[in-house]
Amino acid sequence: MKSCRMTKIEAVLTVDTKGQILLPKDLRERGNIKAGDKLVAIAGCDDRGDICCLILVKAELMDEGIRNFITPMLRQVVD
Repeated sequence: MKSCRMTKIEAVLTVDTKGQILLPKDLRERGNIKAGDKLVAIAGCDDRGDICCLILVKAELMDEGIRNFITPMLRQVVD
């Protein structure tokens, strides 16, 4: 499994009237995200259970070790 070396803001996304978002072309290209690819949305929640952040992960990268991949990224974003 790939490991994440850093977490940073890559883009500001806008939600349209249909509730959809568009990933900018440069992010899709760098992430090798193609039409039809599946992404998993992982939510980070605060103490009240309200979602404070979302992380998108390519579905094929999901496995038993995903918690080790996501937890450090969430800590960087929330702290």
